[in-house]
Amino acid sequence: MYAYVGCRTTKERNAHGRGLKTYEILPDGEWQELQCLYTEPNPSFQAVDQEGKFLYSVHGDTTQVSSYRILPDHTLEHMNTVNIGGRNPVDITVDRGNRRVIVATLQGGTLCTLNRREDGALGEVVARYTYEGKKEGDVSTIHQCLWDQTRNYLFACAQSRVHGFGQMRVLRYNPENGTFTQTSQFLSRTWDEPRHAAMHPNNHWLYMCEEKGNKVLYFQFDEQNGQMKALQELSTVPETVTGYSDASEVMIDPSGQWVLVSNRYTDSIAVYHIDALTGYLKNTGFYPCLGRTPRFFCFAPNGLCYVANEDSDTIVEFSFNSSTGELIPTHRIIQTESPVCVVFQ
Repeated sequence: MYAYVGCRTTKERNAHGRGLKTYEILPDGEWQELQCLYTEPNPSFQAVDQEGKFLYSVHGDTTQVSSYRILPDHTLEHMNTVNIGGRNPVDITVDRGNRRVIVATLQGGTLCTLNRREDGALGEVVARYTYEGKKEGDVSTIHQCLWDQTRNYLFACAQSRVHGFGQMRVLRYNPENGTFTQTSQFLSRTWDEPRHAAMHPNNHWLYMCEEKGNKVLYFQFDEQNGQMKALQELSTVPETVTGYSDASEVMIDPSGQWVLVSNRYTDSIAVYHIDALTGYLKNTGFYPCLGRTPRFFCFAPNGLCYVANEDSDTIVEFSFNSSTGELIPTHRIIQTESPVCVVFQ
């Protein structure tokens, strides 16, 4: 198993990462660094194409996106970097047909659709979809681009950041030209600021976290008409927490029975059980992430959970008990500078 880790690099981000890292995960579970590749500042979120041959990375706080060939030894070879125009690309994904790459830009407030060239490199921007703001020239800042299980629809969370509207939209994707058409919209409460979402394997239950509101919301999704309906919200921090906290990432465990949400600054992971009949959530506990600022976490193919603690320069490994919802430290900690995303292959 191999892992690609995006690490912020700029002093403006209080970062001291050195680039995009490649690790081999050995049979005994140890992580061995194979490569640290620097092309542009702040390689952050990544995506692998449908055939597992290429990796694409956004460069935070810039307008750049890069493509890499995955070599036989799983190290990366830089292919090209393109300027997409929208500032601060924050998420990236590949469409079902492996023809195009979708990028969400935060300050740009735009989803950009790029062609993939025959050699796997990034091509030109062929379509843009912008979330309008409160007045002409303003935008709502898009924070994620998440497919449903069919990859016919894209969920895109956005924040108001004063000049826009906190929201999540469902967008129907046209694979012929890379454009999007809105089918449903959820407007959040003022300042709650939707950030990321996760889709259940059944493609009907959707869970979204709100960064400033410190909430997790449950939606039902109808894939026949692209409609979603909000049904529940719960806090991502205990009722005894009164200080500052930012929810950052939301994931569903491999068994499909649990939702997990990370909280920065309170440095914790909230765990919720999913009712198997209704999809509603019930909180079962809060667990320390054993580091500072868990901007990202995910489950690896081996079922273990890895938490990227940006400000303590660590990726912390946990096992997860799918019967009880317990997040259990394995005591393996990978030292890496300013990690913000981990992608496994």
